[in-house]
Amino acid sequence: MPLNPDLKNQLIQSVGVSHVLLYEDVSSRAKHYWNSDSREAAAIVRPANTQKVSEVLALCHRWRQRVVTHGGLTGLVDGDRTDDNDLVLSLERMNVIESIDSVGKTITVQAGCVLETVQQAAAEQHLSFGLDLGARGSCTIGGNISTNAGGLSVLRYGMTREQVLGLEVVLMDGRVVSSMNTLMKNNAGHDLKHLFIGSEGTLGVITRAVLRLRPPTYSVNTAFLACPSFQGVTESLKHLELTSAGQLHAFEVLWKSFVQLNTDPSHPATTAAPIELSEPYYIIAETRGVHIKQDADSFARSIEYCFEQGWAIDGVVAQSQQEQQKIWAIRENIEVMLEHDPLYIFDISLPIASMESYIQTLNDSVQGLWPGSTVFSYGHLADGNLHVGVATPAAEPPSTAEDQYERVNRLVFEPLQTLGGSISAEHGIGLTKKAWLSYSRNDEEIRLMQSLKMLFDEHNLLNTDRIVSLC
Repeated sequence: MPLNPDLKNQLIQSVGVSHVLLYEDVSSRAKHYWNSDSREAAAIVRPANTQKVSEVLALCHRWRQRVVTHGGLTGLVDGDRTDDNDLVLSLERMNVIESIDSVGKTITVQAGCVLETVQQAAAEQHLSFGLDLGARGSCTIGGNISTNAGGLSVLRYGMTREQVLGLEVVLMDGRVVSSMNTLMKNNAGHDLKHLFIGSEGTLGVITRAVLRLRPPTYSVNTAFLACPSFQGVTESLKHLELTSAGQLHAFEVLWKSFVQLNTDPSHPATTAAPIELSEPYYIIAETRGVHIKQDADSFARSIEYCFEQGWAIDGVVAQSQQEQQKIWAIRENIEVMLEHDPLYIFDISLPIASMESYIQTLNDSVQGLWPGSTVFSYGHLADGNLHVGVATPAAEPPSTAEDQYERVNRLVFEPLQTLGGSISAEHGIGLTKKAWLSYSRNDEEIRLMQSLKMLFDEHNLLNTDRIVSLC
């Protein structure tokens, strides 16, 4: 559907003709970071600041125009999906780092800033930012906040929510809610920013943020270990947490199928395995501190103890930054997994003690329905988060691709109800998980989410039908 001509003219007056993209300028853009198909939308509008976002949303509210927000397009739950009736609000021009307070340890940024840019700016001030994702080079701060992203550093620093001190948000009717707090402690009434963090853009558009920075960590110690049992994985985690004096930065578990995929020597995009892959479980453990020699010695002793106890029976400790990067490449290179078609990707959370049996049951169930399938399992473990990729043969008649997708979802999500798990650990609900939300949230919680949506966006125009529906 073409954009209403009166709305189009008013948008051009607000943001400029070169920043209201139509027709071929829309279709020339990709649907997603990993999907090069043409974007479908009535228009893409690119405001330069909060005031312009306010003007755009006020106009769309007046004309009852649906709006979908776009950041780095790296989400995995179709939150960025659009059709010809949607107007895309892209914050790509709002990518400025406004200020850094090296004493108060804060950084003020626009929502379109790429995560890696924020990390680099913090490092230049001899500070660090406590959020790190594999998509760091493309995901944006606004997207990170709106989905309450997790990532590799949650064990040490917590989810994105823990990194945010202040926010500026534009509501669907154009009102600006500015609470750019820079203080660690501020108990003056309701902390409204938490309404918007993790709301996936359904309640308002995040335009600016004050982020918390941390002291730098000059010593980085990384190990890749092979474990003969899942108990060896969990015992290693407990020991490293006990002996690292709060410096355990990341603790990842990788099932053998995932490691084999990402170290396959026949594939040009993989990384060579640093050890023989003869065990069912692998660990990437990393500590970060400030005393290079002392921290390295302590880490080595902790790893040696894991070997002595038989929790790990093979492994390497990286001796250089290059070796650290090669170890992490085994974990982060999910593009190889994405080459499977069909592939169904999930991020879930559940108690650590239930992970081994859960994955084994899932493997058995998937293989029972579709022989020759593979379940790729890996995740942050220490914070209860697993990523699961289910690669199956293509659906055969009388089944359809939709039928198969539904069955895989049920296999993944249903056991989480009895285990006290969650259908989404860090990527959100979006459109793809909305039908399964009741597996993790009760009826009263869902009704309250719907009430909040009605309060902030009574005409259901902003990121319509993400998380919950209103009818």
